[in-house]
Amino acid sequence: MELIQHQDSPRYIRLHADDNVAIVINEQGVAAGGRFPDGLVTREAVPQSHKVTLVDIARGGAVLRYGTIIGHALEAIPRGSWVREELLSIPEAPHLDDLPMATEGSRQVEPLEGYTFEGFRNPDGTVGTRNILGVTTTVQCVTGVLEHCVERVRKELLPRYPNVDDVVALSHSYGCGVAINAPDAVVPIRTLYNISRNPNLGGQALVISLGCEKLQASQLMDGDALTNGMDEEDWLFRLQDSSNGFSGMVEQIMAMIEERLKVLDRRRRETCPAAELVVGMQCGGSDAFSGVTANPALGVAADLLVRAGATVMFSENTEVRDGIHLLTPRAVNREVADALVREMDWYDRYLERGMADRSANTTPGNKKGGLNNIVEKAMGSIAKSGSSPIAGVVAPGERVRGKGLYYCATPASDFICGTLQLAAGMNLHIFTTGRGTPYGLAMVPVIKVATRTQLAERWPDLIDVDAGRVTSGRLSLEELGWEIFQLYLDVASGRTRTWAEQHRLHNDLVLFNPAPVT
Repeated sequence: MELIQHQDSPRYIRLHADDNVAIVINEQGVAAGGRFPDGLVTREAVPQSHKVTLVDIARGGAVLRYGTIIGHALEAIPRGSWVREELLSIPEAPHLDDLPMATEGSRQVEPLEGYTFEGFRNPDGTVGTRNILGVTTTVQCVTGVLEHCVERVRKELLPRYPNVDDVVALSHSYGCGVAINAPDAVVPIRTLYNISRNPNLGGQALVISLGCEKLQASQLMDGDALTNGMDEEDWLFRLQDSSNGFSGMVEQIMAMIEERLKVLDRRRRETCPAAELVVGMQCGGSDAFSGVTANPALGVAADLLVRAGATVMFSENTEVRDGIHLLTPRAVNREVADALVREMDWYDRYLERGMADRSANTTPGNKKGGLNNIVEKAMGSIAKSGSSPIAGVVAPGERVRGKGLYYCATPASDFICGTLQLAAGMNLHIFTTGRGTPYGLAMVPVIKVATRTQLAERWPDLIDVDAGRVTSGRLSLEELGWEIFQLYLDVASGRTRTWAEQHRLHNDLVLFNPAPVT
């Protein structure tokens, strides 16, 4: 990464020696006629985080960032010009039938030993970073009643059980009016099944249902270790079975919740190796700095987690698709590489059914933040994966079953991605943003990383980490990666509470349902 900077002059960042564009760092952008220290002069005003051409680019010529073609010029673009979206055509996505497959091998990494956190050990061998009671639901119809109960529990019961962090309703919009037997219905059903078994929920089974919905409670509690030795009435309450109206429903649900609070309150944190962390990584409200500061720093921290024996996941199909040729070589074997291709192919066809493609991903905010198209966005997104071998692929709604770096196949929607990573078993979440978002999840701590110092300073009580210190030269990417790694341990231990936790900023669970709604 080449950083052109001086306190009193226009500044830019060029990421790769082959790049013929760079992004402007200056907070107010660079005015027309602005002269960079290397002699480059802007022909027009270029906003912060947007691209300026370093050379003359002919019509049809390739525009390169990250050493990758992110577009072709629709007209000649002279040196010093602002590269706007309308000046570029989007390149074709890499073909899936001609990729390098597992060519880099499973390289050995030096173990990172001696790092621990204070967590809650579960009967199934997993470790939670929080001690939460999760109440599973089968249908949206019960949400109003259950949320009323949870509000009362937090006020009336939770203060009596100081070792329990929270009570969370696992509410969603699935369960009724759906094609429950359609092949793709397996995705939302197994998502709910696995969310109910997230490590932060402490292994306490409780389901609230209506009774007449398509999704029945037995599909979420199939007699595994979570409900072994329990009769159905011990873990299930159907609202339609209540004969005492709303008040009776509330009292019964609260009584079932309190029985579980008593169990969870007896739990205590104990020292666990960093290998028990399951970290989900995601980005949202991205800008052109995402792939320069925050996401590469997460990549450094991801490599440290892998060295420590932990599990770390990156996601977002449409923000991986244009970089798939860079990922399949890193698969530990051909089976993992094939799984990466299979998920990309499935999602291509899913988008085609809706008469869309990957280009629909880029938002107005992304473009305002300097990202011209999905190719450029994807190159910055995959930086979160670091450099470790890819150990496996997690299909939508499935649980991760190993250690190392995993690709968790999800849509790029913040809320759907977070929900699927919860189902995969993450116990800690980190989220990078350039434009800013108050995103949060109720079941896991969410660490928020700003790509720019300006955002971190504007939102000091929402942003946990300022990655903009990289562009100012205050920190190297490696130093920031180590800082984030240590923050993982502190947050996982409960020594540090994220801003999202302190403000109780929680987005709804949003299930990915590719099956029909009837």
